[in-house]
Amino acid sequence: MHSRTLGQGLKVSAVGLGCMGMSQSYGPNPGDRDDMIGVIRYAIETGVTFFDTAEVYGPYVNEELLGEALAPLRDEVVIATKFGWNIQDGRMAGLNSRPEQIKRVADASLRRLGIETIDLFYQHRVDPDVPIEDVAGAVDELVQAGKVRHFGLSEAGAGTIRQAHAVHPVTAVQSEYSLWTRDPEPEVLPTCVQLGIGFVPFSPLGKGFLTGTVDPTTEFSDDDIRATIPRFTADNRAANQALVAQVRALAESKDTTPGQIALAWLLAQQPSIVPIPGTRRRSRIDENARATQVALSADEIADLDTLPARVGVQGDRYNARGMAMVGL
Repeated sequence: MHSRTLGQGLKVSAVGLGCMGMSQSYGPNPGDRDDMIGVIRYAIETGVTFFDTAEVYGPYVNEELLGEALAPLRDEVVIATKFGWNIQDGRMAGLNSRPEQIKRVADASLRRLGIETIDLFYQHRVDPDVPIEDVAGAVDELVQAGKVRHFGLSEAGAGTIRQAHAVHPVTAVQSEYSLWTRDPEPEVLPTCVQLGIGFVPFSPLGKGFLTGTVDPTTEFSDDDIRATIPRFTADNRAANQALVAQVRALAESKDTTPGQIALAWLLAQQPSIVPIPGTRRRSRIDENARATQVALSADEIADLDTLPARVGVQGDRYNARGMAMVGL
């Protein structure tokens, strides 16, 4: 797999691995920890060097899992984790990006990951109660102390990105971005290009929908996040099949898969875009890695660019609580 460069010269694999789903959010968690460690190490064999986690995933257990999996291979990988929440009794209890909290989280994440320096430290969500300049200043202190190498933001608006970048250079902005979620295009992506900041799409496969494996008959368990998302109601899944049908048709014409088309489209948008699809399976690791070899023509890219506007996308990408934390 070829590499790409985010901001501040941070080189990573063109496709990374989002590890959240190995510990939460997509139905019953895997019972075999060793199997998940095997999947992570298999990803490195396919060329993946960029791994994404957060203290809140689990909470905590995802960092521990990733740390154990990557311990023998630390020098070969880039590890990203995140701060920004109050966690009480194993649950998120609101936002907290106060400088003292950021520093506490950094120390705790370093212990759980078993590393000396966090490669990329994201603010998970913008905290309206803490000036972004204070957040950037706290991360700057961590960089000066050698505990963090690079600063990132997640689901931040263009104005916030500029304010943070003026205090400490932002290496990457992470937000949901895919064929059916275009929110970053009007302002955030142009801002990142202008400032030389990399962009890391999470849920690049639409939480599985863009792979063509989810349809109106799919049933989600209570511990599957998609059961709470308006875009995944049965009616909206039925309506949104029109988009997947178009992607599937293109995939069939190129002897590839809908998921690979979705990733190839993202990779074609900007050279500093690095998607981080999540999976629990080696077969999906292989499939996602091969997306870097899928060539799309200018006409195919242009057609996919306009696909959501033509066929429509039904339903918000988060519930009301989640939407309230986006783009502050």
